[in-house]
Amino acid sequence: MAETPDQVHWRGVHHLALVTADMDATVRFWHDVLGARLVATLAVPAFKHYFFDVAPGNTVAFFEYADQPLDSFAKPAGVPYARAAQFDHLALHLPDEEALHRMRDRLKAHGCEVTDVIDHGFLRSIYFSDPNGIALEASWWTLDPTGRPADHSDERLFADPDPVPAVRELREEGRLRHTVATRLVDGVIEDLRREGITLER
Repeated sequence: MAETPDQVHWRGVHHLALVTADMDATVRFWHDVLGARLVATLAVPAFKHYFFDVAPGNTVAFFEYADQPLDSFAKPAGVPYARAAQFDHLALHLPDEEALHRMRDRLKAHGCEVTDVIDHGFLRSIYFSDPNGIALEASWWTLDPTGRPADHSDERLFADPDPVPAVRELREEGRLRHTVATRLVDGVIEDLRREGITLER
């Protein structure tokens, strides 16, 4: 696909914001067990917000809210759970099979439960959890589909035998016929209004 002037140039995930009830345990796990360096912190009376480096320019961040009881839960990756309607698990990228085995050994050395390596075809993974019960995965691409044109007819990567209409459009026409509109949640709009910012709807 030829580049156009309005092409988006993503550079990864700036930060994924998660929630913790225990920032100290979170720092100890993410910084030391996973080796994701703590690279920035900020705090206001209502919360702490800490950032962990997972790749150049890419961080996983946590909020710890002050005086706010949390109704937390834990769930394994890929298992439906009504309380986790928008988030299933976070998968972090490793370069190869050796790195995946090293991470598995590192987790075990720190007393963390972790699965055997699971072969998903175009990626291999291990699964574990952080101290907050957040389901985590470490993976590497055995067949990397990123950084090159997508071939939507390649059944090694597009294996759904009954894909959604959008995938059929990409496969058959090379483009999507339409997109979808989204809205901000009312709480965000109310917060902006308090700051004197109004949005056109």
